[in-house]
Amino acid sequence: MSKAHRGKGIRELFSHGRGECSVCKRSNVKVLYEQEAGGAKIKVCKICKAAIKHGKKKLG
Repeated sequence: MSKAHRGKGIRELFSHGRGECSVCKRSNVKVLYEQEAGGAKIKVCKICKAAIKHGKKKLG
């Protein structure tokens, strides 16, 4: 069976959820994950989310 609805939620976002990650500064990646940074929520990419979770990167 086909997967017709895969990615349906990000199609509604601006640029389909793509932009610049505020941690690693890579451009045109999916920034879909919210992280707490100094009381504010920032959007990060999947790789930075995992690195923050495992303690390899710190939010400034």
